[in-house]
Amino acid sequence: MSVVKLERITIEPQSKATACVIWLHGLGDSGAGFAPVVPALGLPADNSIRFIFPHAPEQAVTINQGYVMRAWYDIKSMDLHNRADMQGVLASEVSVRALIQEQIDSGIPANRIVLAGFSQGGVMSLFTGLRYPVQLAGIMALSCYLPTADKLPEELSEANKTTPILQHHGEQDDVVPVSSGKMANTLLKTAGYNTQWKTYQMPHSVLPEQLNDIGAWLRTVLA
Repeated sequence: MSVVKLERITIEPQSKATACVIWLHGLGDSGAGFAPVVPALGLPADNSIRFIFPHAPEQAVTINQGYVMRAWYDIKSMDLHNRADMQGVLASEVSVRALIQEQIDSGIPANRIVLAGFSQGGVMSLFTGLRYPVQLAGIMALSCYLPTADKLPEELSEANKTTPILQHHGEQDDVVPVSSGKMANTLLKTAGYNTQWKTYQMPHSVLPEQLNDIGAWLRTVLA
């Protein structure tokens, strides 16, 4: 499967980067949608975290009448069990792995890299992180689900069995029902993963309070 080199927005820390957060956006958005959250995370001014906000490739999306937009994979229907185009998920996984490898090649080890994402990007961070062959610092999955619906992905990696996983969801989410995020959380907990689940009084979005919580979690996993 060929690697698509992803365009991205990179935010460097004031000092030399010793850790990295790769944050994947949702359907129809771009890396620019989340890049402004960095100051809202409440991280110390002298943090050494590089933030990378890649842009998904543009493609036609079936549920949006075939309209071309940035997407990590096609969404074929609103049915959770048949929502994600798995070929597209696997293709994007290759591109996200290439991003991780770029960081490793630059001198940041995998266990200092957090894979994060919102909505479709969260689906990709969870799927890619669970299958990644080397231990990551953390996996963050916001307002999302597992592309494999009511079962864990195949070819899970033992390397990330103990990696901290942060799952957030909005109680009023009418795009990705909170039940689908909870289903993923239950599957992970039952399988013994180190996952933390929290819901917020919000729709399909992020809140300042939540960004504060994310910042605190990042400080823990990248301590």
